[in-house]
Amino acid sequence: MGAKCFVHFFSSAVRIALSLTQTQRPTYAAQSANLTVRKAITIGQPEQEIEMRKRLVLATRNAGKIKEFKRLLQFVDVELVGLEETGVTDEVEETGETFEANARLKAETYAKLTGETVLADDSGLEVDALDGRPGVRSARYGGPGLTDKDRVAKLLNELEDVRGWKRTARFRAVLAMAGSDVPGGVITEEGSVEGAIAHQPIGEGGFGYDPVFWIASLAKTTGELNGEQKDGLSHRGAAVKRMLPHIEKWLNG
Repeated sequence: MGAKCFVHFFSSAVRIALSLTQTQRPTYAAQSANLTVRKAITIGQPEQEIEMRKRLVLATRNAGKIKEFKRLLQFVDVELVGLEETGVTDEVEETGETFEANARLKAETYAKLTGETVLADDSGLEVDALDGRPGVRSARYGGPGLTDKDRVAKLLNELEDVRGWKRTARFRAVLAMAGSDVPGGVITEEGSVEGAIAHQPIGEGGFGYDPVFWIASLAKTTGELNGEQKDGLSHRGAAVKRMLPHIEKWLNG
């Protein structure tokens, strides 16, 4: 083929490629398993036209909790980040007397501090024989400086004389999502799971009181469950499931 013919052929090929309509170009879509959220990237379009994922800030610095949230929301097309990634160093004091009050307080305050949409939770353990303690103070039970193992030891010591059938308890979690683009400014949802307090820690999984929270139907503590098993029955998993429709509405807004 001569040089002139080759140039003519190449120019024609370029014109044909550029004349393809958008519907003729290949499109790749990613759809989450839980939400009908789609993001399409069309070959040939300028990079700046590709829609970026929305970012949702998790109002916590707790690595275990962040890991659990990311696992629970793994099929949702959203970028999840903890407070450490926002640059905000302020700590919101949990002064509420209920899980909902604390969750709302954290979500609304961090939404103002970051200028982003925030998902916060307040959760804890309610033991019937202790009149609902440790409750909203679960993470601070026994005072500052205690580790998870210290708090578990304190709890077991307080229940030393309580018989097994009176050791009923529940994990409760309240989620709050707040931001300027959230309908009504803030939305809350709740989840809980019933169980009992074992007489000694069993299992190395999870965090907090998981090694002593006994699930009778499984004959195991939540500390013995893997991530998938725990997500299927946990208080936080139940709350996230109820929050999903609101997250979908926010993503599609």
